[in-house]
This record gives sequence, structure tokens and C-alpha cells, in this order.
Amino acid sequence: MILSDKLPAMSLAVVGAQYENPDGTDRRYEILLCVPGEPVELRPEPANPRDPHAIAVFSVRRTQIGYITAERAPRLGAIIRSGREVQCLFQGKAQFGAWIRVAFDGETPVVAIEEAHSARRHEQHDDFYPDDIWPDD
Repeated sequence: MILSDKLPAMSLAVVGAQYENPDGTDRRYEILLCVPGEPVELRPEPANPRDPHAIAVFSVRRTQIGYITAERAPRLGAIIRSGREVQCLFQGKAQFGAWIRVAFDGETPVVAIEEAHSARRHEQHDDFYPDDIWPDD
């Protein structure tokens, strides 16, 4: 796995919105409060009993809105553990949860209005997947 190459900014799905947080807060309600462009925080959970690669996603209000997909979490976790800078913004709501925009190595993620609208238009289609392919995939 090569971590030294420049990575493109990408949109990532946030799943698990249907579950309640341990503190009783509702993830779907929190997603409704999120505004495109506001920061979100990624928190790796290596002690997560279901998935040691799990990465939780928290809103600007420090409430969990879900998790990065199991497909993307191992690679993203390796990037985070390597010490590379990762910046994230809320991109938009989706039926399954949400989309976030992630940028690496000092780049600032940009949430274009048309990207957020495009994600909403295509969220009904199972074949729509806005994530770029990792350069080393």
C-alpha cells in the first residue's frame, strides 16, 4: 500500500444512520441538522468489536452521524494512522445516511453545490458511486 502519492479529494458515503447512538441521540436527526460545507470529524475505532477498521463520523456538534463504509475504512484508516492530514466536510444527506467530502495533505475539501445536488439525484440508483478509485486500487 503506497501512502506517499498525492490523493485526490473524494466523496465518501456515511452509513449506519438508522442506528441510535449509545448516548441516545438520533443519527438521522443529526444529519438533518448538518449543512453542506460544515466540518465533520473522523474518529477511528480500533477497539470496535464489530470492525477494528471502523471509522466513526461526527458532526460539528460532536454527535455521531454514522460510519465510513467498511469498504473504504481500512484504506482511510491507514492514511489517518500514517499521520497525513485529512480534512472533511459534510456534503449532503442521503436515504442511507450522508455523503462527506474528504481532502488530504493540506488540501481543503470543496463541496460544490452541483455535486451535492448530483448526489441527491443519484442516491436512488444502486449503481451510483461517487467515490474515486484509490490510486493504488
